[in-house]
Amino acid sequence: MTISFEGKVAIVTGAGNGLGRSHALALAERGAKVVINDLGGARDGSGASSDAAQEVVALIESKGGEAMAHGANVAKMDQVEDMVKQTMEKWGRVDILINNAGILRDKTFAKMTIDDFQLVMDVHVMGTVNCTKAVWQIMRDQNYGRIVVTTSSSGMYGNFGQSNYGAAKMAVLGFMNTIGIEGAKNDIRINALAPTAGTRMTEDLMPKEVLDMLTPESVTAGLLTICHDDAPNRYILCAGAGGYASTRLFETDGIFLPADEQTPENIVANLAEVSDTSNQSAMETGAGQTQKFLGKAMAYMQNKNAE
Repeated sequence: MTISFEGKVAIVTGAGNGLGRSHALALAERGAKVVINDLGGARDGSGASSDAAQEVVALIESKGGEAMAHGANVAKMDQVEDMVKQTMEKWGRVDILINNAGILRDKTFAKMTIDDFQLVMDVHVMGTVNCTKAVWQIMRDQNYGRIVVTTSSSGMYGNFGQSNYGAAKMAVLGFMNTIGIEGAKNDIRINALAPTAGTRMTEDLMPKEVLDMLTPESVTAGLLTICHDDAPNRYILCAGAGGYASTRLFETDGIFLPADEQTPENIVANLAEVSDTSNQSAMETGAGQTQKFLGKAMAYMQNKNAE
């Protein structure tokens, strides 16, 4: 099977450099018309320039592709709406949204200002929400849409000095899990990419020989698998340096305690069974947990009544 994006229109945020640039070029190479969104700021979010986005557009056009640049700040809804409006005026549809734009403001929580926490949340979380909201009805009307959010191991597992970034990157997974359910009836599928790559975000954190393996292109190969026609839904793909894996949230089977035994002491006494992973399962929706616990309660009552 050859994955093609012929006839598709894609918006890639933060596409002037690094991963976003790689994503945009790869989508264009496989036939997509691409909106190169880039505010042009430094990795901490300061400054702005359209030069990087225009360079990517020129590169795509030089290879016979179609692209346009837009400098919307994804944290500003009016700017995002203008970007989508211009896209619709030019190409008449939006099939793919890659939420890639991001910034870093790394510090320990003790030293971090609330402003730095808020800014990272605004760009990563509200930037993702704004862009998704701006294309949502378009995709519903088309009965087609592919959306990617960018998560991180820092959010899923934690990373020293990144409480703001980690909180934001976990938040987009909660967003994905719900709108993936809501969009399914209109064939809107939303997945998450957890990248490891050598970009401006990481170039001063790793030795050169490692960075040489952590190419944006190795991550982009993974991205293309979660935004094409046959992509999954609500899937977390981890990619980097040629490695590809999936992260899933699992819940243990757990225990049931009758009302007169529901004490913290009894939970602690049974913690090994609470934590036993032998019968763990992935929940399809939040309601699955409620159904499981009520099922345990019902089984207890039936056994009690049968005695």
